Amino acid sequence: MQIHELRQQLRALSAGPGHEARVLRQWAQAKPQDGGRRDITNYLPKPLREALPALAAQLDGLARVRSEHPGDDGSARLLVDLADGQTVEAVLLPRDGLCVSTQVGCAVGCVFCMTGQSGLLRQVGSAEIVAQVVLARQRRPVKKVVFMGMGEPAHNLDAVLESIELLGREGGIAHKQLVFSTVGDRRVFERLPQQAVKPALALSLHSTQSERRAALLPRAPRFEPAELVALGEDYARRSGYPIQYQWTLLAGINDGDDELDALVPLLRGKYAILNMIPYNSGEGMDFRRPDTERVTQIFRRLNQQGVLTRMRQSAGQDVDAGCGQLRARRIPIQPAA
Repeated sequence: MQIHELRQQLRALSAGPGHEARVLRQWAQAKPQDGGRRDITNYLPKPLREALPALAAQLDGLARVRSEHPGDDGSARLLVDLADGQTVEAVLLPRDGLCVSTQVGCAVGCVFCMTGQSGLLRQVGSAEIVAQVVLARQRRPVKKVVFMGMGEPAHNLDAVLESIELLGREGGIAHKQLVFSTVGDRRVFERLPQQAVKPALALSLHSTQSERRAALLPRAPRFEPAELVALGEDYARRSGYPIQYQWTLLAGINDGDDELDALVPLLRGKYAILNMIPYNSGEGMDFRRPDTERVTQIFRRLNQQGVLTRMRQSAGQDVDAGCGQLRARRIPIQPAA
């Protein structure tokens, strides 16, 4: 289900702009439809008021938690059933964050990602994306949403942008706390600056060498790393938020001195943060994370040479935290309907 379809449904029930915004705000913030400061009997039109119980049930049915897996670090992975029986993952992160999925599966096929092994099964509707936030808010506060779960947001761009608009307005989440994560797609750099709600942007870099990056992200759009960084820098300056460059550290592949030597001139002086993420090992995957000493060396060297670097530990490593791991281990791959 898409949010614009939900808006049409509300208008058919005699909702004006204020009524529509109120219903969507109560839903996106996981509050009861009969709550709030205004008495709905004196505010909402009668057709909408009478339809609220059925509407609430409809929204509740968009996504349901099949299982919840708390981690030792304060995170929790949710295995979420959608209405048609397909399944996605959402991760409650420490410090009031949430990672949501935008597709069932993924077509990019990143070789180190469990989600990419199943291919793309279907798109997740914009209302289904927001429904993941609602499920999380029923458990704990959510002040930041990152679109870094299953799927490539750029391949479901209209739905993702529609969900971002709702979350940044009725959902009450600061625009810079909505993080659009992508391997890079020219449509993203065209569309995001045009949005009323401009999210922060995270770009999957993973290598300074175009051929190596293409091998790691086999079906991602082809960019020279320098071009990708230039596009990211332009959006950072226009939005006012630094770009986050994502780099999954893979032992013996992209953790060598050749990469570090190239990263310094590529990112030094840029309005950016480099997130180094030691690989979260998955069953059946041939990759491994560098040892702790090497990770520390990389962090210190890049920061000393002028590249603002954060070392990110994947949340919930003890609960199948790598993207797609929990779904792959709990649910057989299902063909798209």
